[in-house]
Amino acid sequence: MGRRTGVRAVAVAAVLLLGAGGCGGPKGAGDGKTPGKPAASASPPASAPAPSPSAPPAGDAKPAPGDVLPGMVGAAVARAQLAALTTGKPGTMAGYSRDKFTHWAEQGDKCDTREVVLQRDGKDVTRDAECRAVSGTWKSLYDGVTVNEASKLDIDHMVPLAEAWRSGAAAWDAAKRKAFANDLTRPQLLAVSAASNRSKGDQSPDLWQPSDKSSWCQYGRAWTTVKSHYGLTVTDAERAMLTTMIDTCAA
Repeated sequence: MGRRTGVRAVAVAAVLLLGAGGCGGPKGAGDGKTPGKPAASASPPASAPAPSPSAPPAGDAKPAPGDVLPGMVGAAVARAQLAALTTGKPGTMAGYSRDKFTHWAEQGDKCDTREVVLQRDGKDVTRDAECRAVSGTWKSLYDGVTVNEASKLDIDHMVPLAEAWRSGAAAWDAAKRKAFANDLTRPQLLAVSAASNRSKGDQSPDLWQPSDKSSWCQYGRAWTTVKSHYGLTVTDAERAMLTTMIDTCAA
């Protein structure tokens, strides 16, 4: 999983090179994330674990006011989902490639997944004939920054592709990886500032948290919901930080 201090230095360097890649670039570009170094001793799970039958369905509680992501659940449901997740060590990055998670997928009317998220997450968004966002206003959840240019936004995978690979996706087929990388139903995709996205990289919550702590409640519930739906594993440290984040939710 790359849980070493070196990955932070890579992430910081990436922030200083905001113009060199990421979703702010040409249509169809990736999310600008560079995976960390693999864990030396761990190996990827033999198969993707199935979602726990004890995990409650999303409809068991209402999302909190102010949620900006789709498919959110309330704090109580998120805690139950988190408790049901399988604990495991991160697998290696052996065999990983972003190309194994096809994105961005076409969504009709010349739009791809990136443009759909930009339209969904922004205000007063206008598009050109090729479905590219040409104007609008976006509030970046991670750092609270207001962005007025789509080129300065990345589409973040809440659970990064490399993190998913290390926690179960290495065993998935191409169709499931594509669905994960383009999931518009669950809280997996959101438009954020390029700087915050590239600071995050492929790190899990125990290694990186949004600088705007008011977003921790949403972040913890969203991460947990995505991992619960896809049957991905969590580490002990990851679970502890997710608990801290969910505990910031108002009672």
